[in-house]
Amino acid sequence: MSLFLKKPLEQLLAQSGDSDKGLKRTLGAGNLIALGIGAIIGAGLFVRTAAAAGDAAGPAVVVSFIIAAIGCAFAGLCYAEFASMIPIAGSAYAYAYVTMGEFTAWIIGWALVLEYALASATVSIAWSEYLNNLLVSVAGTGIPYQWSHSPFEISAEGVRGFVNFPALFILVMLTLILIKGTKESANLNAIIVFVKVAIVLVFIALGWGYINEANYTPFTIPEGTPGHDNWREFGWGGVLGGSAIVFFAFIGFDAVSTAAQEAKNPKRDMPIGILGSLLVCTILYVLFSHVLTGIANWTEFKTAGKEASVAYAIQNYMPGFEWLATLITIAILAGFSSVILVMLMGQSRVFYSMSKDGLVPKVFSELHPKYRTPFKSNWLLLIFVGLFAGFVPGSIAGDLTSFGTLFAFVLVCVGIWVMRVKNPDAPRPFKTPLVPLVPILGILVCSAMIFSLGMETLVSAIVWMIAGLIIYFAYSKNNSNLRRGS
Repeated sequence: MSLFLKKPLEQLLAQSGDSDKGLKRTLGAGNLIALGIGAIIGAGLFVRTAAAAGDAAGPAVVVSFIIAAIGCAFAGLCYAEFASMIPIAGSAYAYAYVTMGEFTAWIIGWALVLEYALASATVSIAWSEYLNNLLVSVAGTGIPYQWSHSPFEISAEGVRGFVNFPALFILVMLTLILIKGTKESANLNAIIVFVKVAIVLVFIALGWGYINEANYTPFTIPEGTPGHDNWREFGWGGVLGGSAIVFFAFIGFDAVSTAAQEAKNPKRDMPIGILGSLLVCTILYVLFSHVLTGIANWTEFKTAGKEASVAYAIQNYMPGFEWLATLITIAILAGFSSVILVMLMGQSRVFYSMSKDGLVPKVFSELHPKYRTPFKSNWLLLIFVGLFAGFVPGSIAGDLTSFGTLFAFVLVCVGIWVMRVKNPDAPRPFKTPLVPLVPILGILVCSAMIFSLGMETLVSAIVWMIAGLIIYFAYSKNNSNLRRGS
């Protein structure tokens, strides 16, 4: 039987309509937009902006954000069509199963683990670090080193870490909320989104008056600048390299599509949630990066201002607003929390869909008898992500997460093109405009950003995908419900 056996569209639509036995539909358009913003605004905005400016793009990081946003917009339009016509948990995995077959669906599902589970662990470690910084600045003392670092880390004083307790704490708390219910998770996320967006707007408004126009000249990093020898680190090549770096800041809008089976009116609300959250965050990102690189020179983000770049810019160039640096730290913690929440939810929904197809064990699709959430999947994810967060250093590059996301985006764009050819008459509540132009542009832009990630990231991604292939041929292929006629 072919590796590219496709799941009938009618079967998937029937599955999405079985709301009495499946996930509970509780989310409106506003909830979905908030979920998208909650997943998007986090480490990417507060950390990757300065990294992209200092390492590749200079003040032109604003253009890097626009390029990354364009690539996301092409993919977002494709996601919106799929999510409206196939309102089911599973996101890109489910779409690929219908359009390109089981083998491709497995590959994309496995790649999404890089985006959701791996990102959850990495962000929880960053959450721990920022909590410690906040406690030191406010109370004068932080959590002991051995209780906030992994056993593989040793402090300058020779203290070895034992477990990253704060990272485990935030994962447990958010997992309990997810098990309680999607509506409760969405309500908490909405509160967090309000807090962090408000603080970002305060920084933009107050920082605008401290912009030094001289910091925008030259606009891109000049060729020959010491430490910028690669084509991706200067000039307009650096702007493209910067877009691959800041793309991490956009990761999350696609997580909205994993909640399609829990949306009240997915045909209308899913496109609003996906494209609305992307639009809001793009505007905030462009304004934020413009102000940040205007307040402090991009060269400082390679040296003194490399760590806690936003707080550095405030403390050194905005006298009298030191209190804002503390608020920024609170916004970062809030941002990290909502990112972890939505990523954990997204991963559990992808596994839920894969489990319903038999490609991963049945335990991942078992629902809580009262809350109708995939609670066992949430607990298993907590163990997996928690082991990583509590006992492994947070040195995994965000680039690997970006690879998984970009790879999914490329296949979703391909899927829309295939679906228009194979199922031209299928009902489409939202239609991606200018097909095949938009999917082709999405494929090209996202592929360009993949190859801008660097060879080390690509090699690591290949190793990860090989591990996924082993699991597919050893377990998933033999247990596929579609192949067994179940």
